[in-house]
Amino acid sequence: MRSRKVQVMVISFLIMWTFITYYILLRNSNGQLDAMQQSQKMKQILPKALTEQSKSLRLSQTLIEFLRLKYTDPQMTTTPKITIVAAEISNELLEQDPKATHATSVATSAQIPTRTYLANGEPVIPILVFACNRISVVKCLENLVQYRPSIEQFPIIVSQDCGDELTKQAIQSFGNQLTLIEQPDQSDISVLPKEKKFKGYYKIARHYGWALNTTFHVGFDYVVIVEDDLNVAPDFFEYFLGTHKLLKQDRSLWCVSAWNDNGKANVIDTAQPELLYRTDFFPGLGWMLTKELWSELSVKWPKSFWDDWIRHPEQRKDRVCIRPEISRTRTFGKIGVSNGLFFDKYLKHIKLSEDFVQFSKINMSYLLKENYDNTFLKQVYVLPLVTFDELRLNLIAMEGPVRMQYNNRDQYKRITRMLGLMDDFKSGVPRTAYHGIVSFYYNKRRVHLAPSANWKGYDLSWS
Repeated sequence: MRSRKVQVMVISFLIMWTFITYYILLRNSNGQLDAMQQSQKMKQILPKALTEQSKSLRLSQTLIEFLRLKYTDPQMTTTPKITIVAAEISNELLEQDPKATHATSVATSAQIPTRTYLANGEPVIPILVFACNRISVVKCLENLVQYRPSIEQFPIIVSQDCGDELTKQAIQSFGNQLTLIEQPDQSDISVLPKEKKFKGYYKIARHYGWALNTTFHVGFDYVVIVEDDLNVAPDFFEYFLGTHKLLKQDRSLWCVSAWNDNGKANVIDTAQPELLYRTDFFPGLGWMLTKELWSELSVKWPKSFWDDWIRHPEQRKDRVCIRPEISRTRTFGKIGVSNGLFFDKYLKHIKLSEDFVQFSKINMSYLLKENYDNTFLKQVYVLPLVTFDELRLNLIAMEGPVRMQYNNRDQYKRITRMLGLMDDFKSGVPRTAYHGIVSFYYNKRRVHLAPSANWKGYDLSWS
């Protein structure tokens, strides 16, 4: 009972303090205003006052939790009276609906869930979110919690590096909707002077290695990686439910990605949200891997630039990923270690799918290597060959898909720039390419930008 009285007193004091402060500011700056003007000014200030009140309440909750943790040490023989009251108030604040999507209480870290399969035999697939010092991770987490169909099958594990306290509090505010783990090694990384500007990439690689080791150590067969600056589509979870089995069925597959590098609205077919492709290019940005793959990669995990490293032929070994026609992730993170690389020109224009496709009900066998190569590759090279001008001016007489051809690196880059596609290469592989073929949608038709039929493979010198 006493704790309730104290809580009411604290809240009442904060409300009174907020309004008194704004009233004094109003009188000092507008002493000559008439009554009507003062009334209008108060209406303008009221929302700000309420916002400050809310901030004060959150601050008091954080302070209460701090006092509880600091002074309720079981080894102490005496406890200050104020600490007992604070702890009682804190306990009341923590007693909230566990189903709330965004709890206002400060939660303590929990152990990673250890259940790896459901009773029906379906795998538990954790969503591993990588965070550092961006409070905007809240946008990502709200999105994931909103669309998650099952907390049991898709536990959200947030791995935080950097030790940023405000970001940690933002993550903990989700309560038991997720599990927070913290990268323990916050030591500085020694790099050569010329590499100093890339130190952030070294820390990211260290963080990824630790978090993936920690998560897979539990025994999960699959993990989905999500960066803290990603929003997800309504069928994000369903997408991985429908595709995870492919990684076990086809050893030529090594990841499933929710991202299309050429996913801008003007070069995708929005009428085919169910369409998926094989790609030699590792897309990242919301992707699933297996414990077998991690066992292979973890023993040689790089010290930096892990995404470029993973695209190298030594790691890829001619394995491919699955990627969608319409992206199931979209980045809102212009600020980061890459300093907004590609963001303004490409990334912010990527369309996020708004449809819900029941991927788990679709027969995905067309994506298996033997089936896909026997259909996709053969179909591409019997399509009519057209030029960019014919495509741009819509001078093609026949309906249906067509093929454009490139013969060298410079020609490829020139064509993709004219089409508004990404023109770069990683380890010689164009973005979204499969056997050198980049597929997209243009002027209401499917287009395949392809090398000649006697293509000999990717050339590392093109990167």
